[in-house]
Amino acid sequence: MAKNKSKDTLVIVESPAKAKTISKFLGKGYRVEASMGHVIDLPKSKMGIDIDNNFEPQYITIRGKGKILNKLKKEVKNSGDVLLATDPDREGEAISWHLYRALDLDKENVRIEFNEITKTAIQKALKEARPINKNLVDAQQARRLLDRLVGYKLSPLLWTKVRKGLSAGRVQTVAVKIICEREREIENFVKEEYWTITVEFEHNGEVFTADLQRIDGKKLKISNEAEALKIVEDLKKSTFVVKKVKERDRKRNPLPPFTTSTLQQRASNVLNFSANQTMYIAQQLYEGIDIGEEGTVGLISYIRTDSTRISDEAAAGARNYIKNNFGEQYLPEKGRKYSRSKSAQDAHEAIRPTSVDRHPELIKKYLTPEQYKLYDLIWRRFVASQMSPAVYRILTVNIQAGEKYLFRATGSQIVFPGFLVVTNEKEREDVILPDIAEGDILAAGKYDPQQHFTQPPPRFTEASLVKTLEEEGIGRPSTYAPIISTIISRGYVEKEGKQLVPTKLGFIVVDLLSEYFPDVTDVEFTAQMEKRLDNIEEGNEDWKKVLADFYYPFAAKLEEAREKMERVELASETTEEKCEKCGRPMVIKYGRYGKFLACSGYPECNNTKPFLIKTGVSCPECKEGELIQRKTRRGRIFYGCSKYPDCDFTSWNKPVDKPCPRCEGLMVEKKNKGKGLVYSCINEECGYEESVEANNQ
Repeated sequence: MAKNKSKDTLVIVESPAKAKTISKFLGKGYRVEASMGHVIDLPKSKMGIDIDNNFEPQYITIRGKGKILNKLKKEVKNSGDVLLATDPDREGEAISWHLYRALDLDKENVRIEFNEITKTAIQKALKEARPINKNLVDAQQARRLLDRLVGYKLSPLLWTKVRKGLSAGRVQTVAVKIICEREREIENFVKEEYWTITVEFEHNGEVFTADLQRIDGKKLKISNEAEALKIVEDLKKSTFVVKKVKERDRKRNPLPPFTTSTLQQRASNVLNFSANQTMYIAQQLYEGIDIGEEGTVGLISYIRTDSTRISDEAAAGARNYIKNNFGEQYLPEKGRKYSRSKSAQDAHEAIRPTSVDRHPELIKKYLTPEQYKLYDLIWRRFVASQMSPAVYRILTVNIQAGEKYLFRATGSQIVFPGFLVVTNEKEREDVILPDIAEGDILAAGKYDPQQHFTQPPPRFTEASLVKTLEEEGIGRPSTYAPIISTIISRGYVEKEGKQLVPTKLGFIVVDLLSEYFPDVTDVEFTAQMEKRLDNIEEGNEDWKKVLADFYYPFAAKLEEAREKMERVELASETTEEKCEKCGRPMVIKYGRYGKFLACSGYPECNNTKPFLIKTGVSCPECKEGELIQRKTRRGRIFYGCSKYPDCDFTSWNKPVDKPCPRCEGLMVEKKNKGKGLVYSCINEECGYEESVEANNQ
């Protein structure tokens, strides 16, 4: 279809926000339209893959996108050239490819891409239009079809054995398995007791502490209180002599700029953002924010990346900013470059501000609180990554007690803050030791033996799960957030505070699939499949061969598993509650949204009702209902009155079955940074609080 060169050039992007930002930089002679994401995809109503015809996908126009596609077709007819400016990754390339075919474009060099939405980047991209990269498209198609094959073949098996409406995902199932395995480790963990001994010393009027490190030259191991007290009695008879004093400087280098994974981890740990929330806000910052006189500009570079690399221009801008605002001493001799991980594709730069001169405080008034917090995190991490290291002076003092015991005291002091001046990190306070020399005899004061217990591995949080998925090679930057939101929405995992806790349903699904489809739930197998998808992108493997290599062994196991699973009966947990329709006991079943109660007389009686986790605590508002555990649509647990909707009392914190000793109000469990887990009165005017540990003693 030949185009009239005198007409405007049509540029197609995914979102209206991105279209608005780009329009500003293009000016006259260009029109920008948004496709609103994918317009072509596999159908939802059927498999949509012709397996017998070499896995040919049967694409259709997505329901509701027909009007958008028709509008774009009219725009193409009224335009000169057409440029496809979707995101610079596999998904963006696939959107452009589908648009290219659906709009019947005939010019080869229609694809433009940019790592940031700035005037310079876009003008450069306009000069470097290229053909659609079919390798990127094929990698996206392979992932899409693999996920469809697994989901559409496995899900019906779950319907027959667990519950109608459940679904299995290729990568999501592995993520649930990782969480379930950690939970089993915690359940099977046997804690061990151990003791430490700290001694308080005085020297020249100054007090400091040292910890027992070795006994008879061997690493410290005190198993019980009797051993600890015996050592303390022995120490009281000993003379404490300073054996060695060592002073050294230690450098602490800054961390590299953010990748998608490290941004999600840091935002979770520092800002308490979910992975989905982080990506949603980052997308806004990338696509463009109106910041006053400059208008709408993209504030950060592309957000789906596994690279810590930055451009020479960005590095030069950062060095210039550091020199002008902090001084030469904060600038390394050469720009910092960070090594890439083995699995990194390194296709895009790290996540960084598009202009280092846009200090977060300068644009704060134009941003929402969440946008500001995330931009501030990205800006500071980027600037810090190009700065000089922090320098600590470390003083280590070894103290000998008699013939057997060696104590150690460590002091540290920042002598040059380096990159810490910009990161806003909460550094520990300097630990200053008194002026001590080898041979000094110290006066011992308080002896403090303390009991400890070994701790099981912690449950996964979104941050630690993303870190593990990346380390294991499961998923890619664009998939971490969807993986987590999917396993929560399907009811396989719940969030308790920040912790990801597998549900009974999650265990059932993982155990079933692990038994009959070990490859689908195997971490190494899934990681190898990710590598093969990367090979497709690099042009080193044929995408349909990858599908065939996976599908035919999988299909063979499918038939075998179907026969075996027909004979498997999943145990149901019987409750004391009776069915109000037929009088039989109600049993606990597991569905998409977690537990529910069903009549044990099914199929003769199909009565079901919600499974309520009762707290035994009366509602403080209506005084009639009981507080029960509920879940939001996103899987977050909260507590509400059983009389809802007549009473709408809710609390995010778990109620405690004891009244406040001060005002008789409701007490709830809360986490206090300084005190750990506490019982706290919900009445803010009362403010009563007590530690859980002290309460349980």
